[in-house]
Amino acid sequence: MGTLYLVRHGQASFGADDYDQLSERGQAQAVRLGQYWRERGIKFDAVYSGTLKRHQQTLAGIAQGLSQELGNSSLQSRPGLNEYDSEALLRAIHPAPLPKPDTPELYRHHFRLLCDALAQWMGGTISPEGMPDWENFSGGVHQVLEEIRHAHSGQNVLLVSSGGPISTAVGQVLGTSPEVTIALNMRLRNIAVSEFSINPKRLMLQTFNTLNHLDTDEHRSWITSA
Repeated sequence: MGTLYLVRHGQASFGADDYDQLSERGQAQAVRLGQYWRERGIKFDAVYSGTLKRHQQTLAGIAQGLSQELGNSSLQSRPGLNEYDSEALLRAIHPAPLPKPDTPELYRHHFRLLCDALAQWMGGTISPEGMPDWENFSGGVHQVLEEIRHAHSGQNVLLVSSGGPISTAVGQVLGTSPEVTIALNMRLRNIAVSEFSINPKRLMLQTFNTLNHLDTDEHRSWITSA
């Protein structure tokens, strides 16, 4: 059997005007993951990613750490791996502007609202402006998983995306409820790795949200979530 490595992007710029940009720490996290895989001789037969800047920057950092080019003909960029629009979700249930979540209390409030908005979107209660409905969003993730299952059985595949698509993928493989999928989403850490085994019949979850590459005295302080 092959292995699909699903990687959430490195730390982005939460609270800044442009979230879709890796922070300095996020860049270092991506390079470190590539180094970890290079030390263990892991190579990839195919690479998939979303089209957002933070996905591409994470992929570039992993390639730097691996000391190999990942942007060749094996790279498949898929909009179906892009994250939902959290700002549109929040506006759909809270039209008034929210303060920047720059305190622990505001941070918790932000994510409580986001979880509520996600639940309403998944249930079809709200239709955030500029976003697909939940059925189309999850369908885009399913389409990529099916492509990988059919085309890459027995191979190693790297997939770089965001918390929403990765938790959706895990939820589809496990058959979880929307509430559990949201909980999985909220627990995914930056640059965390989840693994599916690949065979022609199905994908199976092997690991979730692991950070073995940061489990050293030097790197534990690099663990982030937003």
